Order: sequence, then structure tokens, then C-alpha cells
Amino acid sequence: MLAYVAKRVTLAIIVIFTVIAAMFVMMHAVPGDPVRSALGPRASEAMIEAYRIKLGFDLPIWEQLLRYYGAILRGDLGQDVISGTPVLRVILSQLPDTLMLIAGAMSVAVIPGIYLGVVAASRRGGAFDRVSSVLAVSVMAVPSFVIAIYLLLIFSISLGWFPAIGAGEGVAGKLQRLVLPSIALGLAWIGYLSRILRASMLEVMAENHVRTARAFGISRRKIMHDYVLRIAILPTITVLGMGIGQMISGAVFAEIVFGRPGVGKLVYDAIANRNYPIVTGTVLVTTTFFVLIGLIADLLIAFLDPRVRNVITR
Repeated sequence: MLAYVAKRVTLAIIVIFTVIAAMFVMMHAVPGDPVRSALGPRASEAMIEAYRIKLGFDLPIWEQLLRYYGAILRGDLGQDVISGTPVLRVILSQLPDTLMLIAGAMSVAVIPGIYLGVVAASRRGGAFDRVSSVLAVSVMAVPSFVIAIYLLLIFSISLGWFPAIGAGEGVAGKLQRLVLPSIALGLAWIGYLSRILRASMLEVMAENHVRTARAFGISRRKIMHDYVLRIAILPTITVLGMGIGQMISGAVFAEIVFGRPGVGKLVYDAIANRNYPIVTGTVLVTTTFFVLIGLIADLLIAFLDPRVRNVITR
């Protein structure tokens, strides 16, 4: 198991450094000068050049990248081009709002998605199965930003049930403003999780050990919980791990539509201002988070499925 974890961690580091290199190349290919954007139109050429040298933007891209790798190993993600604030401090100030939004979206998606998948598989071919299938495909087909706009128009503007924009203050205010963005971000994942779990459960229910359990007269409830769901949930855990990472990108639209602070809004503004350190630092943090979630999902699968543990230990 330790060898497996070490292998995954090494692969994760390679992925993170590769993503940073790709982002470096893409950001430098975007037209515009971040130094001119930071200093404004009245800055002289001497001031612009001096600030460019201070930030290291006068160096070749490959040398900037190598320096950035070295800074990462020291825990330094650079400074915000506009404010001069350390990038890590800027990201950490916005990260809690994004994590809160993702947690809210997951709470919207996981419980209904698993319930619909289990019930649909248990009642295969019935009215509930057909209706849930139509609803799942419907919510999966609608983009999250479209759902966000309609939720805002209906429940904030027309009905006035929820505040339109902002993250709120205090526990009650934050939770109240979290409802609509969480639904917008998590609604489609109800469909994904329910369909994947339904298909996985139907596959497991056709296996020999389930037939044997039925032949021995074990109750249907115990079979579904102990013999079917425990195995069928494994692909759902994998998809769920990937979904948490994808929700970070989906959070951009939710944060823009609902005027919320967060990492998505931060990187959107940074790209618009050619703020290289903020963009690369945000990509580093989100990529690390994505890889970490994938690693946790894999370890959880290995814990739940002895077959995976046996493969790992060979």
C-alpha cells in the first residue's frame, strides 16, 4: 500500500509541474503586457522596464519557469503584479468561499443522486426508473451557468426568496446566499451520479454471488446493501472524485453570475489583467487539490474493495 501511495504521489507531482509548464506557455502567448496593466497608461517606459526586471518578466520563458519551480519548492508562489501581495495570501483569502460552494454543491448532488440511483436500480423498468432517467438526462443536458441564471431570475428577482449577489456575512447570511449557487453547480451531478450508480448496480445484481445470496434466502434489503451497493458504489466514488475537481471550473460561472468571491472569480479577473503570478498560483493550488481528491478516492476504493488491495500488494 505504501508503494502504491508513493507511486501516486510521484505521478501527482509530475502532473502538477506539467500543468504549470503548459499554463506558463499559454499565458505568455496571450496578447497584452501585465506590467503596463499594473502601472497604468501614465507610467514611463523606464518605470515599466524597471518593474518588469523586478518581477523577472524580462527573462526567457524557460528561465522564468525554472525559477518558478524553485520558488514553489521554497513555498513561494510569487507576488500579485497589481497589488504586490503574496500570491498565496491572495489565494487563501478566496479559497474558503470556493470550498464552501463546492461542499454545498456536493451536498446537493450526493444524497439525491445515490438515492435515485439505488431506487431506480431496485425498480428497473418501472415508472420511477423511467421518470428518474428522463429527469437525470434533462439536468445533465443543461449547462450550469444557464441553471444559475434562471435560479437567479426566479428565486431572487421574481420571488425574492434569496439574495441575488454576494457571499453574505455571518453563518446565516452565508448559508442563505449559498443555496442557489450550490443548486446551480450540483444539480447536473445528481443526474450523473444516479445514472452511473444505477448502471453499476444492475451489473452487480447480475453477478453469480448475488444469485447465490438470493438462493440462500437472504433478504432483499441485505443483498442490496451488503452485496450490491458496496461494490456498485466504487465507480461512483471515482466519478465523484473527478466531479469535485470539475466543480472548481464550474465555480467560475457560479461566482460570476452570483457575484461571489472565490478562486474561480479570482483567476478570471487575473487572466483579464494578464496577472501571471495569480493565474499560475491558482492553477497550482487547484491542480494540487484535484490530484489530492483523486488520490483520496483511489485509497477509499482500495479500502472498500479487497480485490484492489490484492492487486496493489502484488
